[in-house]
Amino acid sequence: MTKSTSYKIPLAKVSKAVISHLKELGLEQSASESVANALLWAEVRGIKSHGLERLPAYTAQYKKAKIKPNAAVKLVSLDQTSLLVDADNGFAYPALDIAIKELSQRCGQSSSHQAICVAAVKNSHHCGALGYYVQQLADAGLVGLLCCNAPACIVPWGGNKALFGTNPIAFACPRTKNGKKQPPLMIDLSLSQVSRGKVMLANFRKEEIPLGWALDKQGKPTTNAADALEGTMLPLGGVKGYLLALIVEILSATLVGSNYSYESSSFFDDKGKPPGVGQFIMAINPLKFNPNFAPRLEELCEAILAQPDTRLPGLDKAEMINKPSSKIELSARIKEYINL
Repeated sequence: MTKSTSYKIPLAKVSKAVISHLKELGLEQSASESVANALLWAEVRGIKSHGLERLPAYTAQYKKAKIKPNAAVKLVSLDQTSLLVDADNGFAYPALDIAIKELSQRCGQSSSHQAICVAAVKNSHHCGALGYYVQQLADAGLVGLLCCNAPACIVPWGGNKALFGTNPIAFACPRTKNGKKQPPLMIDLSLSQVSRGKVMLANFRKEEIPLGWALDKQGKPTTNAADALEGTMLPLGGVKGYLLALIVEILSATLVGSNYSYESSSFFDDKGKPPGVGQFIMAINPLKFNPNFAPRLEELCEAILAQPDTRLPGLDKAEMINKPSSKIELSARIKEYINL
């Protein structure tokens, strides 16, 4: 297979082009920046499946109002420790930005702040790489947990019809060593063998996928990405992956008041009604529970790294998002799509 052409372009230039593209659709400046920032966070870290490759699908859905144009995001404060954000069937990113900001303020370092705060986002859409949000909580000195449901592609254990989405979970916690801030520990994983976005990306590139990722619509193992998108994903860890997906479904759909995965339309095309999925976020101030959290965490990290061939999760991704001079690699398809 011939390797596709790619181009290295300054991050600041790409960001400007993406924001311009979204504004031309009719999206407001702040919402355009919200979407662009999240996609570029994934893009610079090599998470192409949740980066700018999503833009064509988003654009098509926005034009058909599957993503509601200029949705009116609404924040409802339930009490001091909990809040609900209604994304109004628009982009998930502006709603999540509001939720993260509120959680960071309510669950901060002051003694008057809360020990634990939770947020729920309903009437939402695809929210990209979850690590983008839990990292922000960790940067604010908080332990962050985020999970969300997604359109159905995983069958319940022993079943034959997809009921659950890839239902990803992300976790991050702050690190400080000898008084100096360190990159946070961060875990971001889907509950299928891989995210469905990776299958989407393989389909765009006309590449095969590894055996064991997915089944076709006849329930047979497949290496064809297009057939996999029409079929189902295999759960991570067998029955345990299914059980974790069930937990996420309850937290992000039943609790939040959003659509179940099997009620949600696809993130990949412009057909049907808005997906209406949900997200659940928890922020924890670790110092409220243990003033020695930082040194104790470092003891654990050192115990892990003391063994050969080990690493800490989340520390091997590029930290480029705040370096405007940095260049990122774009496919010819995306370069042309955003008029660069």
